[in-house]
Amino acid sequence: MVDPHVARQAWRRLEPLHGMIYFVPEAAKRYATLGLGNPRHAYFASRAAAFGPASPEVVIATFYNFSPHLVRQALPAAWEVTSPGQLRAARLEAAEAALRRAGIDSHPDLEETLALARRAAEAACERLDGRPLFAAHAALPWPEDPLLELWHAQTLLREYRGDGHIAALVNEGLTGREALILHAATGDLPVVFLKLSRGWTEEEWTEGEDGLRSRGLLGEGLTLSEQGRELRARIESRTDALALPAYAALGEEGCARLAELARGFGRAVVDGGLLKLTM
Repeated sequence: MVDPHVARQAWRRLEPLHGMIYFVPEAAKRYATLGLGNPRHAYFASRAAAFGPASPEVVIATFYNFSPHLVRQALPAAWEVTSPGQLRAARLEAAEAALRRAGIDSHPDLEETLALARRAAEAACERLDGRPLFAAHAALPWPEDPLLELWHAQTLLREYRGDGHIAALVNEGLTGREALILHAATGDLPVVFLKLSRGWTEEEWTEGEDGLRSRGLLGEGLTLSEQGRELRARIESRTDALALPAYAALGEEGCARLAELARGFGRAVVDGGLLKLTM
């Protein structure tokens, strides 16, 4: 058995290695070259490109907390100017360029970290059930370059956990908008960033807050009530449990080692300026 807390640390500490792809200029430049100069449109199309020419409905379902109106502005229009294959290639090129800029390719622990992360990702690939966005990425070929192998492994682990998280949210009867508002109430990310990036109007946001407050999940202002904190804790605990099939393949010792190694990679990404929120 693997301690879920240790498994979460392994994922969270290595997550910047994948997450930077949504912020670095290397990606934006390549997507713009393909005709997707709007960052929001590029985000939906590039992440959904693993599906092929995905419909707005598929992305609304699998990305979960974005305004459907925002998604429909991007898709299927993106497929009229570029193809999923071109976007997948551009995304890999951008990941490689950005990670090399931060010196990740010469990190002394790259080989060991890759071995552990890939083993966990391949274990996850044995459990596709109910994880559509993960399954789409799992069907993509593994890159041959070790740097991109590691990026792909963490991409798989991110989408594996993400699909499990959505399952936990749905099980608790939360819509994507409600889940986003509860997340905002934790204070983990700036509320203005969550509102702008997810595309909900002020009226929709207020309506969502009122609904959650009527259920006893929000307190004064945008804060969690005791019931809301308990719900969030339950969701995170369930998400951790659903992510365990990947990390259990490493055993307790291997999972702890990955968590230890991942700290240096996450720090290198941040120190390299690859992970910056833009409003």
